[in-house]
Amino acid sequence: MPSRSKITVAAVLLGLFIYRSGDLVKNVILNKTPLPVGYVAEGDYEGGSCEALGPQNEANPLDSLAYCEDTAFWELHKHAGDETPSSRLVLATCDANRKSWNTVMGPLRDPNPRGTLWVYTPSANSPPKPSKVTFEDYPEGHDFHPLGFEIWPSYGGSTSNLYVVNHARERTVIEQFLMDPSKPTVAKHIRTISSPYFVSPNSVALTSPDSFYVTNDHLITRRWPIVGHVLPLLESILGLPLSFVSHITLKPPSSVRSLEEDQPPTNEIASHTFAAKFIPFPNGIALSSSGRQVAVASSSLAKVFFYDRDPLTNALTPIRERTATVPFCPDNVRYVHNGVTTAGGDEELIVAGHPHFPSLINLAKNATGATAGSWVVSIIPKTPIAHSDKKNPHEELEEVGVFDIEAPISTSHYVSAGPTWTLKTLFQSNGDSERGFTSSSTAIRDPSDGTLYVSGLYDAKGVIACRPTKGGK
Repeated sequence: MPSRSKITVAAVLLGLFIYRSGDLVKNVILNKTPLPVGYVAEGDYEGGSCEALGPQNEANPLDSLAYCEDTAFWELHKHAGDETPSSRLVLATCDANRKSWNTVMGPLRDPNPRGTLWVYTPSANSPPKPSKVTFEDYPEGHDFHPLGFEIWPSYGGSTSNLYVVNHARERTVIEQFLMDPSKPTVAKHIRTISSPYFVSPNSVALTSPDSFYVTNDHLITRRWPIVGHVLPLLESILGLPLSFVSHITLKPPSSVRSLEEDQPPTNEIASHTFAAKFIPFPNGIALSSSGRQVAVASSSLAKVFFYDRDPLTNALTPIRERTATVPFCPDNVRYVHNGVTTAGGDEELIVAGHPHFPSLINLAKNATGATAGSWVVSIIPKTPIAHSDKKNPHEELEEVGVFDIEAPISTSHYVSAGPTWTLKTLFQSNGDSERGFTSSSTAIRDPSDGTLYVSGLYDAKGVIACRPTKGGK
């Protein structure tokens, strides 16, 4: 009888695992999707639509624009009351030493070479080269291994608070910098923020100049002795719901300091709350332009969770019907701040990730000949359409489960669209070492000209900029 009970329990657990993680196991672990060398929506990848921004000609290769985790726009508003920015700069966090120090995937071999922060000014004429950001007042001997980050917009030339997750050798912390749009290649270090709740910070989403959501991707980390190289991987593959999203409010007045002031900063957190609990491998996080919706990527489930946000309390309420499944392990997410919002407050969300998890592991291990693909999709809200007897071809195809028809490999071959959203592929690559782009981790699209920027976690090119062409291909 006891053995039969054990078999029953095992069967139930196996059934639960297949129910929760079946799509991920089938699409991301067992099968390797036959992606093209390169495809970009509205562009011509083979014709040169995509330009590499890295690695740049740094004297030290470990200082290069390579192996970039996150990218984001620094929005510059000409006047304080302007809703639309007059210009946008592109920031990227990179770590050319990632194959020697990665607290998420390993290894933990050499934390000494620092990672880098880069700034790029888009131009329609002759594209300028990205510039490495230099740090002022950064503590001597303090590591810098950046992952997720976000910067507050600048209004009327004001300085902006920048927060960067730093996987330092002793513990993971969050670095606060101040950046001035008149000196965009300089970041003044304000303070290092540490907390017992920072178990494994990964990504941040700002709710004010002095507050933010932060994901903690694992409860069991690679920093654990002996078991650290095994248990975190099991937590990821089994999709154990052990992790969480926190909301942090810092003590003022960090938002009003200028680059010229020399005030000793406080290093204290005013308040901490658990905004969302029991999430398997919460990775990227993003806040909509309205401030009323939050998206969180779950890498272990190949899903993106959406939450309604109360701006007064920062409390998050799950929107179950909005949960989206993607055909890869989602890494980072970014809303498209183009002013287009449905009546329900939904906005387009761009998701970048890794279509074959074993290939990514081999790449992280620096295995000979290893490469990993890239896949970027847009989660597009469906807008209610008035009843009509005539339907366009796209509507008819979606009724039978076919969508994303322009891409070489359609997402509809692997996952289904939802009742309120659909998927569109923006970028694909098999990660070919010579002509492709590997391990996409973040993607952002400039609303002003449609340029898509994609960062590669383990790509020596760092970030590529894909500009749309009239016809596309």
